[in-house]
Amino acid sequence: MRKPSGNYKFADRFRYRNNGIYNNDIMKKWLSLIILLAVNVISINAQQKNSINNQSMEKKTKTIRLIYPQWQGGDIARWITEIKDPEAASKGYFLGAELLNFLAPDSSQETLTVPISTEITERRKKDGVLDRDIIVKQTKAALDLLRISDPDKIVTLGGECSVSVVPFTYLAKKYKDNVAMIWIDAHPDITLPGDMYSGFHAMAVTACMGKGDKEILSKLPAPIAPSKILLVGLRDWERDEIKVRQKQYGIKHLTPEDVAQNSNAIYEWLKSCGASRVLIHFDMDVLDPAEIIAAVGVVPDGMKLAEVVRVINDIAKEKEIVGLTVAEPMPRIAIRIKEMLNQLPLLK
Repeated sequence: MRKPSGNYKFADRFRYRNNGIYNNDIMKKWLSLIILLAVNVISINAQQKNSINNQSMEKKTKTIRLIYPQWQGGDIARWITEIKDPEAASKGYFLGAELLNFLAPDSSQETLTVPISTEITERRKKDGVLDRDIIVKQTKAALDLLRISDPDKIVTLGGECSVSVVPFTYLAKKYKDNVAMIWIDAHPDITLPGDMYSGFHAMAVTACMGKGDKEILSKLPAPIAPSKILLVGLRDWERDEIKVRQKQYGIKHLTPEDVAQNSNAIYEWLKSCGASRVLIHFDMDVLDPAEIIAAVGVVPDGMKLAEVVRVINDIAKEKEIVGLTVAEPMPRIAIRIKEMLNQLPLLK
């Protein structure tokens, strides 16, 4: 049969190829194939668009590293007997923060350092808080850095325990009711101005809750509800009144024994708290001094290094960690080496 000349319709091709007989079955198969191909193309385009959107969202998530070597919140020199100079002992937190940053993995994260005074004049208590005015000034400086940077996630390397107060309350404002705080510490850190110990690092949790010194609290972005706070590794309340206060606030806690084998108790609490994002504070005094002495506190029967690492990583599997603090490093050996080097000739 001679091939027709000129333009001819799609259906005519089937008549020609089938000796003039219009084959409906073949026509239907071709139409089905065309429709299937069109659907696949649309699906691939949609997947590519979603992938691009997801990548864009990932790029927009900003994590910073905040070096926060604040030491004024502690009144600890008397507990570090191997360091004879009380000024060197007090400022040990400053060196500790620098060492943590040196030891931490390299990253492309933006790194910000809070300006902290190293000058030691007469340390004064004001309204029940030691060095209150200096802490207020440094709190404002830390907040200014965060507001300019506008991060979504913050890694904080301290410094004594109060270094979590600014980044955690900043993130509490950013994520509103959708954030919980897990405080891994040998102590509850819920003292108040007027208590027998005036160090602000022991008031860190109450400050995060919006309780404590009015001047400091006036600078903080947002409080965290007690129902969204879990204390982990707690084993030293120091005074009975602190136990009573914790019960009054309704803050739950887990001991080192509760998390020694697994993180199930933390999983249960995370499900009940209703938040999808988590702030984690890791005070190095939670560690068992029989394994390592890394902080000021040396309360026995603490958590093992591997247990703390496992707990934090288990939390990360369940929820999105938006804040992580490592605090209270007290590098006793490094401080003593530094003191030795300062006495040698030709080094100054």
